[in-house]
Amino acid sequence: MSDKLAIHGGEPVRTRPFTSGNKVGKEELKELIDVIDSGAMNRWGGTKVVAFEEEFGAIHGAQHAIASTSGTAAIHIGVGMVNPSPGDEIITGPITDIGSIVPILYQGAIPIFAECDAETLNMDPADIEAKISDRTVAIMAIHLFGNPCDMDAIMDIAARHDLPVIEDCSQAHLSEHDGRLVGTIGDIGCFSLQQSKHITCGDGGITITNNEEYGIRGRLFMDKGWHRAQYGPRVYEVFGPNYRMNDLSGAVAVAQTRKLRDIIALRRARGDLLCELLADNPHVRPQRLLDGCKHTYWQFGMRVEDDAPFAPEDFAKALVAEGVSCGAHYIGRPIFLCHEAVRNQRLFGDSRYPFDRGREGIVYDDSTCPRTQHVLDRMVQPVCPTQFMPEEDIHDIGRAIRKVSEGLG
Repeated sequence: MSDKLAIHGGEPVRTRPFTSGNKVGKEELKELIDVIDSGAMNRWGGTKVVAFEEEFGAIHGAQHAIASTSGTAAIHIGVGMVNPSPGDEIITGPITDIGSIVPILYQGAIPIFAECDAETLNMDPADIEAKISDRTVAIMAIHLFGNPCDMDAIMDIAARHDLPVIEDCSQAHLSEHDGRLVGTIGDIGCFSLQQSKHITCGDGGITITNNEEYGIRGRLFMDKGWHRAQYGPRVYEVFGPNYRMNDLSGAVAVAQTRKLRDIIALRRARGDLLCELLADNPHVRPQRLLDGCKHTYWQFGMRVEDDAPFAPEDFAKALVAEGVSCGAHYIGRPIFLCHEAVRNQRLFGDSRYPFDRGREGIVYDDSTCPRTQHVLDRMVQPVCPTQFMPEEDIHDIGRAIRKVSEGLG
């Protein structure tokens, strides 16, 4: 293979598609047939959602596991467990999907964004603590791309300030921090089963906790607050939406849960191999993994060094020419700048709710998280290793990244 970059007319590293596969198959179909044969497709009366909750909860050692309709719903249930008052603040990360932020705002709370670390790409614990105010009621840690946050530091901060911790594990199924699964370290863990995630039922979510009060409140919150065990006139004990997962989704989710450990083992092995291949790669570094942590590679996050002799956009374009797909900058801007209504603090009609209930001086503009903007400016995401890829594919990705890094350099 020529060292000449494909973008300059050389031979590309990869000329055929990477190996892919179908996430669902006969196991999911069998569970779906059971539901159709039973005629009970709703959560109440069906059996599959309950089985999913039990089996997912057992993997995580969680006493309470509450299935829902999406990862956003799972996070909203987590925020509902904390039960903030209007104008209360929840500190979270600015590199995420808007689905992490919408639940905070719909519950009347205000998201406060902590800066990100340039190497781990995760929330910086020091800035989390710096952002705590007398209105702070929780911390929401986001494990970006499957890389665990510094949970030791975050839990220490939370303990000293008496704050619950919600973990957004939407991208981090079975990621580990010092031998503990993410979602079980804080008080509440929230997971997504959207199509692109490690396991999926198309769209779905699940929220776990070992806190009895949170567990009871979360299950009620998921189902309009309806206390179904009560006889006589209906009793709605909390104010909540309808986030019930149906039994068709539950059927797929339970079959996927039974594959989860094998999926993660394969994906982790492939991602770790790529990190090894790039250990001394010039100018472009994989997302830093803290000691004692295990990644699950929902995406393969990398950063182009500040002193690299090329821009992230040039790297991505050259890598694509080598036959390896690559994006630059992920979401482009901190999430609060990606959403016009959030940025302008105009969510509900012409009101400023919930910002009019909070403290003065909360703004979302270019000055809010400048370090995070720099992190995004340097970020690239080559194709992520999956459970379907043989090692040959991983070596090709590594060769292409190295070739482009050296060639552009």
